[in-house]
Amino acid sequence: MLGVMVFAHGSRDPLWREPVEAVARAIAARDPQALVACAYLELSEPDMPTAAAGLIDRGATHVRVLPLFFGMGKHAREDLPVLLTELRSRHPGVAFEQLPTAGENPRLTALLAEMALENAP
Repeated sequence: MLGVMVFAHGSRDPLWREPVEAVARAIAARDPQALVACAYLELSEPDMPTAAAGLIDRGATHVRVLPLFFGMGKHAREDLPVLLTELRSRHPGVAFEQLPTAGENPRLTALLAEMALENAP
């Protein structure tokens, strides 16, 4: 069964989480069969191991991790692969797949350009 983990940096500000959770809700609305959870690198809960365990407890056998970072910075390039290696070791029967960062998707880039120009004089 497919699990999707929306992964973001985290913040002490509880309002910061709303857009991340909105992405998770949109994924769940688009595919009601998918198991969806949010996870945060730091400053917010749940962390990635806790979110992964929750998805697996609900039946996920394949977890796609969507990093909500705009670019391929240190967190996506270094921290996330280490976390995924640990998860693969802890849960050998589960496939973990790292998707490209959100900002690397040309569809997001095009959408941002469209948003910047809509209703322009």
